Amino acid sequence: MRLYHPAAFDFTTTVPSYWKASADPLGRATQSLEGAHTADVAVIGGGYAGLHAALQLTQTHGLSVCVLEAGDIGWGASGRNGGFCCPGSSKLSYGQMIKRFGLEETRRFYTAQRAAVDFVGEFLNANDIDADRAGHGELQLAHKETAIRDLKEEQSFLRDTFGAEATFLSREELAARGNDSEAFHAGLQSDITFGLHPLKYVRGLARTAIDAGVTVYSNSEVTDWATETGLHTLKTSNGQVTAKTVLVASNGYTDETLPQALGGRLLPALTRIIVTRPISDNELKAQGWTRTDPSYDTRNLLHYFRLLPDNRFMFGGRGGTDASPEGMKAIQCTLRANFDSFFPRLAHVETEYSWGGLVCMTSTRLPFAGPIDGMDNVFGAFGWHGNGVAMASYAANRLADVMAGTVQHQDALPAMMRSLPGRFVLPSLRVQYLKAAYLGYGAADRWR
Repeated sequence: MRLYHPAAFDFTTTVPSYWKASADPLGRATQSLEGAHTADVAVIGGGYAGLHAALQLTQTHGLSVCVLEAGDIGWGASGRNGGFCCPGSSKLSYGQMIKRFGLEETRRFYTAQRAAVDFVGEFLNANDIDADRAGHGELQLAHKETAIRDLKEEQSFLRDTFGAEATFLSREELAARGNDSEAFHAGLQSDITFGLHPLKYVRGLARTAIDAGVTVYSNSEVTDWATETGLHTLKTSNGQVTAKTVLVASNGYTDETLPQALGGRLLPALTRIIVTRPISDNELKAQGWTRTDPSYDTRNLLHYFRLLPDNRFMFGGRGGTDASPEGMKAIQCTLRANFDSFFPRLAHVETEYSWGGLVCMTSTRLPFAGPIDGMDNVFGAFGWHGNGVAMASYAANRLADVMAGTVQHQDALPAMMRSLPGRFVLPSLRVQYLKAAYLGYGAADRWR
């Protein structure tokens, strides 16, 4: 079952992204699955989560693992996102988490988010993966004067609750440091987060996994799933894999009928990115934006953006529910108009790349990494809410230890990540819910 136009799920298409144009080839042969095979573990999805789980299961636990990727490696969100290695992965506020899970588990979740960013950085270093790391910390920007108070309150909350320091920056301080835009009234700078080239990361991860003994099949979409005598058989158009254990790590591209236990639990949402031509130093100085820190604004329908190492500007945003080529073009036009309003002295700079994709949300507004209820030896890792670079990598690595039976689930991950999200009420109306939410968010962003 798919919620959007078929174009969003055409795994044979080439993603026209800047990342695709600027990354080295995978450098390892990956074939489409043919014939019948067996493995200890089968993984659906060859992105950050699927590959990190596979690597840990093979390298640490000595299991045979087969990864089935519907497109080329990095075709999905792992190869087309904005490259923010940052905390996140939840749309539930810390205050709401404290009420639902308690202060201790909320602190544990916050610590896990920081650990996730460190995990990716250490992995890149340990495996000599050049993923174009850039920026130091993350900058949240007040899109209205009324949001200045929110930033100051968040600064105090982070300090008092987690002992974390963030730096408040006035409009004048932003301009002085190289973040000048009249669209923003203040900022809050964190001490964690860095930017990276997402496709270079996932291809480097795939190379590491393949070299460690993981079997990776590309262009191998799972089309059928049968379970008999405790074994799961996953079928593609030309082959099948039988395994005792399965991990579903396909996030917003998951076919909810495979398995049906996931039906109605996920809500894919569209996001879109543009990347400009390289911008000269003089042009950047004229705008007053010269820093490479990953940045985003305080809107509910937020924009996320950063200056890339080659002085291109990457600018992304959420919104829209039409994934047809025409619908995605309309989102691109809106996105470019927003870029021009934020950075008017760069309005003459041409857009050279534009592409979109799907993030994945859940009914609980929380990520999930754990066993899928009602299915023996079937696990899931999904629902990163548009911030999966760090948490998908870290959580899947931790989940692999649970799958191997060496670590208890409650010891591996915080409570808010361990419960399978419930089904949306009337799940066939999920896109309609999203349209209504976007209308409400848009009004709030304009008037609050």
